[in-house]
Amino acid sequence: MRGNILDQTSKVLSFIFKKKRDTMIFSSLKVASFGGFLLKENIMTLSFAPRDSHKSQIQFALERGIPAFLLMLGTRRLPFPAQSFDFVHCSRCLIPFTAYNGSYLIEVDRLLRPGGYLIISGPPVRWKKQEKEWDELQVMAGALCYKLMTVDGNTAIWKKPAEASCLPNQNEFGLDLCSTDDDPDEAWYFKLKKCVGKVSMVEEIAIGSIQRWPDRLSKPSARVSLINNGANLFEIDSQKWVRRVSYYKKSLGVKLGTTHIRNVMDMNAFLGGFAAAIVSDPVWVMNVVPARKPLTLGVIYDRGLIGVYHDWCEPFSTYPRTYDLIHADAIDSLINDPISGTSRCDLFDVMLEMDRILRPEGTAVIRGSPDVINKAAQVAQSVRWNAQVHDSEPESGSTEKILVATKTFWKLPLTSQ
Repeated sequence: MRGNILDQTSKVLSFIFKKKRDTMIFSSLKVASFGGFLLKENIMTLSFAPRDSHKSQIQFALERGIPAFLLMLGTRRLPFPAQSFDFVHCSRCLIPFTAYNGSYLIEVDRLLRPGGYLIISGPPVRWKKQEKEWDELQVMAGALCYKLMTVDGNTAIWKKPAEASCLPNQNEFGLDLCSTDDDPDEAWYFKLKKCVGKVSMVEEIAIGSIQRWPDRLSKPSARVSLINNGANLFEIDSQKWVRRVSYYKKSLGVKLGTTHIRNVMDMNAFLGGFAAAIVSDPVWVMNVVPARKPLTLGVIYDRGLIGVYHDWCEPFSTYPRTYDLIHADAIDSLINDPISGTSRCDLFDVMLEMDRILRPEGTAVIRGSPDVINKAAQVAQSVRWNAQVHDSEPESGSTEKILVATKTFWKLPLTSQ
């Protein structure tokens, strides 16, 4: 089993295992016990929660070694590609799905893979004094042609149709398809829509059509064909990162594959080749696709991996000291405008954010041109990292250098009064 999921209970677990499918779950977070249980079953669950009265529940989840992300459903799309999660799970998350013309349920529909499952446990499902909300939720799910599979106590499970959207149809919410100008994969500072996006390749990326784990990791999905020369790039990228990871471990002493590293962030993931190359190690990888680069994150989810869109000229949505290893390929491309080539922010600011995210004694692996890596080494020294600059793999030539750094424990000296 392998896939992408969002969180839930024992009733849901029995349903998941009965289906025997590769699964990726997107889940609301209650200290991530649901995601922690599924992780050992080789089911990848990305749990999320805002910073609310629970304070640091995301940080607690990451300390447990469980994938989690600081996030809330508000006025913008969540930073994930369309049709990426096999299950979306909400446990007492109190999201008013039918409010604002159903914008929140439409966003869930955008994220859910064709043939996937929506699981809601708690309000408003058969909840006292929320009968109206429960009725509206059923009506709206029906307008999207979701099939109500079961209602057990306060847990309801719907199945999304595996074929193209049944809209437009007559419904009291006025739901309709978005225009052809709308790209459902656009998700960085993109406002929520009150229409349902049209998705290409519905049948090819539906549950049951996507390849099973572990084949899906190494074979290009249908979405690769949307990239120019995609299948060839996929193969080249996969082989390249197998060689590079071997070099990291054998020649640079990076402790991948050991208990020192439980979670990894790949700041420039492209097609997820780095994460795929370390899939046999006891780690999970947060694949980050820069928002100004090609939207390849859907391919990463098709591989059974997880990730988010982000702009590295802004802070990343996580607590301090939460990742064991941060990997940054072509770090200069994260701060330069892809069209003009000019810098949008400073290398120092990006590395300072890396220092915030990295645990003490965590590792940073940074790749770039010799000039950029020399600058990165100076920044590393200024933030008190122990850093060494290495030559890249022989097949990479002399166009790149690699900085391997360890974040140290340190504290400000006491000042005399």
